[in-house]
Amino acid sequence: MENNKVLVAGSIGTPLEYDHQLYGETFYKFYIGVPRLSKYVDVLPVTISERLICDLDMGVGNEVVVEGQLRSYNRYIDGKNRLVLTIFARDVYEKTVEIKNPNTIFLNGFLCKPPIYRVTPFKREISDILMAVNRAYNKSDYIPAIAWGRNARFCETLNVGEQLMIWGRIQSRRYQKKLSEDKIEERTAYEVSITKMEVLQKDK
Repeated sequence: MENNKVLVAGSIGTPLEYDHQLYGETFYKFYIGVPRLSKYVDVLPVTISERLICDLDMGVGNEVVVEGQLRSYNRYIDGKNRLVLTIFARDVYEKTVEIKNPNTIFLNGFLCKPPIYRVTPFKREISDILMAVNRAYNKSDYIPAIAWGRNARFCETLNVGEQLMIWGRIQSRRYQKKLSEDKIEERTAYEVSITKMEVLQKDK
C-alpha cells in the first residue's frame, strides 16, 4: 500500500449503492464531495467494504474522511471496455476537525505511455501521463495524471518504463462526448493533478 496512498475528506453526496461481492464480502459505492480552495467541489467515487461501515452513519450530507488507494479496473460499457477509477477505502471515519489538505494522493509507479504535451488556448502548459502502479497478487492500477507548467515541460524528457513518484490530488472533470451528429453525452473524467514529481534513478 505504500506506493499508492489517498486521503480525501468531504461530504457524502449519494446513498450507499451495492457494487459487488468478493469472497463473501459485500462492497458498496458512493460519491464524496471534496472542496478545493477555489470552492469548486470534486465529486469522487468511493468503493467501501461492509466491514468498514457497521458503526458509521453513512447518510447523505455527513462528513467523513476516507483513506485508501486509487484503483482502476476495466468495465464493459456501451459495447466498449473503459478504464474506471475508484478510491478503494481502507479506513473511513467521521470528520471531526478541519483538515488542512482534504485531498492528497501519493503514487510510486511506472510510465506506461509517452507523455502528451500541449498548450491550452489560455497558454497553460499541460502533459497527460499514464502510470502503472503495482498492487498485490501481480495486479496493477493504471492511473491517468496531469502535470502543469514546469512539470509538464519536464515530462517531455521522460521515457516509457521510467519509475516516477508523484504527489497531488484527485480531481473530477466534466466533459462532453460526441456520440453522433445529433447526440452529445455528458461524462466525468477522474485523474490525478500533479503538484510534485520525482524520477527514481534506474540504478537505485
